[in-house]
Amino acid sequence: MMNHRANGAIPRAATRALDRIDRLILKRLQADGRKSVAELAREVHLTTSPCLDRVRRLEDDGFIQGYAALLNPESLGARLLAFVGVRLDSTAPEVVRSFRTRIESMEEVVECHRVGGGFDYVIKVRVPDMQAYSKFLSERLETIPCVTQTSTFVALEEVKSTLSFQF
Repeated sequence: MMNHRANGAIPRAATRALDRIDRLILKRLQADGRKSVAELAREVHLTTSPCLDRVRRLEDDGFIQGYAALLNPESLGARLLAFVGVRLDSTAPEVVRSFRTRIESMEEVVECHRVGGGFDYVIKVRVPDMQAYSKFLSERLETIPCVTQTSTFVALEEVKSTLSFQF
C-alpha cells in the first residue's frame, strides 16, 4: 500500500534523520492511524499546526506510506492463510518481471517477498478454505510459465500478526 499524493507521485525514499518528536509521532500513528491531529498534537506536546506540518513532511518524505483499516479476515470469509514457497526456472530480469506482474494481479496474494534460500519467492495467500486454495494453486499460481515448484505451508494458528515494528 502506497500513499499516492494528489498529483499521483509516489513519495521518495526516506533519507533525512528523524528527531525525537518525529519518532514519537510515528509511534503514535503506528499504534492508531485514525488519531486526530489535535489529539496527536496533545500527545507529543505540540500545537496543531506544527504537528500537522510534521505529519505532512513525514508523509512527503516517505516515512509514512499510507493509512488503512485493519480488516478481520475470518469475519470476511478469508479463513485460510497459507505461505507458499515458489521456485522459478530462472531469475533473469524478464522472467522476474513476468512473475511479479502475474502475482500483483492476484487478489488472493496479500504479500510477496523475494527471498534467499531454497525458494525464489514466498507469497502469503488468504482464501476462504482449502478448496479455494487448491483452485488458486492449480488454476492460477501453477499456470505461470516460469513457476517450476511450489511448497505450501498452511497456518494452523496465528500466534502474532502486527504491522508495528521497532525503529
